Amino acid sequence: MEPTIKSFGQLTTAELYEILRTREAVFIVEQQCPYPEADGKDLEAMHLYYTDDEGHVTAYLRLYYKKDEPGTVQVGRVVTSAAARGTGLGRKILRDGIRYATEQMGAERLYLEAQVYAIGFYQKEGFEVTSVEFLEDGIPHVQMRLAYS
Repeated sequence: MEPTIKSFGQLTTAELYEILRTREAVFIVEQQCPYPEADGKDLEAMHLYYTDDEGHVTAYLRLYYKKDEPGTVQVGRVVTSAAARGTGLGRKILRDGIRYATEQMGAERLYLEAQVYAIGFYQKEGFEVTSVEFLEDGIPHVQMRLAYS
């Protein structure tokens, strides 16, 4: 099973709707975080996702080049739908994202800003914490990096 991988311009309106619906359900509703989910970075990102038989997004992440850091790809909006949690799909989409970033985008390093509760999830794939804790949209985060060079 391989993820669907598309640039913003390649997404259909139905695909974009499902991606935003899933991100909103987790990042705004579940986490009770009333901050804008659409941040403008989707336009420059590659979108990787899995869907169920009905076309609903079950796992998703986006990748884009980190400004001011040549060779670095930023991983963001990593999410698994409530229905798909505990199935290993979150780990699979992260591994797919790492592979795509290194093989197709030429990433030498990956960067992400992880919610503190998810540090262990990313550490299992080799990411290391590289900052002190900070608040983003009222939620504790840390910067994490994974180097390939």
